[in-house]
Amino acid sequence: MSYECKKAIVSLPYAKEGKANKPKKILNITYYLPMSFHKIYIASTLKRFNIYKDLGEKTFAQLSEAELYFRPNETSNSIAIIIQHMAGNMISRWTDFLTTDGEKENRGRDAEFEHGNLSKDELMDLWQRGWSCCLAAIQNLTEADLQATVYIRGEALTVIDAIQRQLAHYPYHVGQIIYIGKIIRDGDWKNLSMPKKS
Repeated sequence: MSYECKKAIVSLPYAKEGKANKPKKILNITYYLPMSFHKIYIASTLKRFNIYKDLGEKTFAQLSEAELYFRPNETSNSIAIIIQHMAGNMISRWTDFLTTDGEKENRGRDAEFEHGNLSKDELMDLWQRGWSCCLAAIQNLTEADLQATVYIRGEALTVIDAIQRQLAHYPYHVGQIIYIGKIIRDGDWKNLSMPKKS
C-alpha cells in the first residue's frame, strides 16, 4: 500500500487558569495516510510519461541538428518528423482534454509528417511544448475527472482509457527515436538502459 506524508503543527496550551490561549509548546507532527487510487494513478502515470520523455531527450543530446533529419530509408521517418508528430498529437489530445474532442480541427496531422526546416533548438522547443501540455493536463485531473468520458475522433473513451492509449502511443515513438539514434551513433552510442553483460 502507498502512503502520503502529512504534517501538522499542534499547540499545547498551559494548564493554569488565565493562560489557556498562550501556547506552552509547539509540536511538529508527521503522520501518514493511505493514498487514494486517484493519487496513486496520477503519480504513476506522470512517472511513466517522464521516463520516456527523458529517454528521448538523452537521445537528442547525442545527435547533431543534421542527424535529427536522418532517415534510415525512404519509407521511414526522421527523428525530426517523429518530434513534429508527437508534439502535434500531444497539443491536440491534451488541450481542453475534458471538454473537446482530442482530434482538433486545426491540427493538420499530415503536415506533421512533412520534412521541415526547424533548427534543433526549435525542435526541442516543440518537444517541450507538447510534453508540457500533456503533463499539465494529467497533473490537474481530479478524482471525479477519472470517471468522466472524453472523445477522440468521435470515439467515447473513459479518461483512464484515453490516458492509457497515449501511454502506449508515446513510448512506441520514443522507441523509434532511440533506435534511429543507435543506428546513427553506432559504436559511439551512449547506452540509456542496463548494458549487456560482457
